[in-house]
Amino acid sequence: MDTWRGKVREYDFIHYLLFVTYFPHLIAGPVLHHAQMMPQFARATTYRVHWENIALGVSIFVLGLAKKVLLADSLAVFSSPVFDIARDGGQPMFVEAWIGALSYTLQLYFDFSAYSDMAIGLSLMFNVRLPLNFNSPYKSASIIEFWRRWHMTLSAFLRDYLYIALGGNRKGTVRRYANLMATMLLGGLWHGAGWTFVMWGGLHSFYLLINHAWRSFKGRMGWGAGGAIARFFAAGLTFLSVVIAWVFFRAESFSAAISVLTGMSGARGISLSDSAGTHLGAFALKMEQANVVFSGLAPLSRINPDKAMILITLGLMIVWLLPNVAQMTQRYRPTWESLQSASIEEPQGWLMRLLAWRPNMLYALILGVLFAWSVFSLTQISEFLYFQF
Repeated sequence: MDTWRGKVREYDFIHYLLFVTYFPHLIAGPVLHHAQMMPQFARATTYRVHWENIALGVSIFVLGLAKKVLLADSLAVFSSPVFDIARDGGQPMFVEAWIGALSYTLQLYFDFSAYSDMAIGLSLMFNVRLPLNFNSPYKSASIIEFWRRWHMTLSAFLRDYLYIALGGNRKGTVRRYANLMATMLLGGLWHGAGWTFVMWGGLHSFYLLINHAWRSFKGRMGWGAGGAIARFFAAGLTFLSVVIAWVFFRAESFSAAISVLTGMSGARGISLSDSAGTHLGAFALKMEQANVVFSGLAPLSRINPDKAMILITLGLMIVWLLPNVAQMTQRYRPTWESLQSASIEEPQGWLMRLLAWRPNMLYALILGVLFAWSVFSLTQISEFLYFQF
C-alpha cells in the first residue's frame, strides 16, 4: 500500500526480507512499519556493539519478563476459573464476577505490555528501536485517549489503512461516525472471528461515538476540560467501560459474557466466605437481609479470594500510580518515537526520579533479583496471552 501511494522509494528484495523476518511474529505488537525500520537497518552504527544499548535492552527485557511471570501469570489463576464457570453454564455472583473481570483486565495488560517491552528490549540489544506500543492506557480519561495509549501501533495501523482510507472525518459527521464504527468492528475481527470479538469492537465503536459527540457538544457550549476532579471521574468511567468490554473479549461465548456481567451488576446477590460471616458476627445477619450470602465463592473455591483481592489491588496501584517502562528509561531513548524527538524530557516528580533507570550497581542488583525471581517462578507452562489473537 505504501509503495502504491509513493511513500516507499526503495524496493530492494533483500531489504524487504530483512524487514519481514525481523521478529516475524511481531504482527501481534508492536506492529512494525517499513518507514520506521529500514532507515535504522541502513545505518552503519547499527552493526556495531553498543554496551549502553545492551545494558538498557537487558533491563527493559527483565522488567517485561517480571511483569509477565510475576504479575500476568499470577492473575490468570483468578480470572480463568470465573470465566470457565460462566462457560459451563454457572452463574458467578458479585464478588467472584468482579474478581474475574478485574483479574483479566490486569492480566491482559501485563501480559501484552510485557511482551512488547521484551521485544523492545531484545531489539535494543541489536541497536534497533521498536515503536512504543503501550503508554499507561488505564490512566486514560476518555476512550479516545485510551486508544492512543493501548496497542498504539495497531491503532495507528487501523487509522492509516482503514479509517483514513474510508474517508476519515473528511466527509461529514455521519460518515465520520460510520467510518469509526466500521474501523472498530474490523479491529474486533482482527482479534478473532467470533461474535464476542464483534461485540467488543462494537462496544468500543459506541464508546468512541459517544466520546466524540460529547467533545463536540462541549465545544459548542464553550465548556473547558475541567480540573483534576473531573479527570478523576472521567478516568473512572473510562476504566469501567473498558472492563465491561474486556468481559466480551475474554468470554468464550455471548451467553458466558452476559453471565459474568449479570454477576458484576449484583443482580444475583453477593456471596462471601463462611469465615467472613464468622468475623462479622451480628452484622452478618443484617447483610444477609440485603441479599448477601455467606456460602463461599463457588468459582474460586480452589484458590484464595483474599490473595486475589491483594494482587488486584497491587496491579491497580502499579497501572495507576507508577510510571511505565518507557517513562522510566526515557532519558536513554529506548523507543523509535524517542529517537525522533529533538529533546528528552527529564523525569518529573519524586517517584519518577526515584524509579528512573540508571546504569549503576544498585539497579543491576535489583534487576538481577527480578530476573532470578522470574526464572525460578517458571514452574508451569506459561504462554503469552495475546499470541492467540
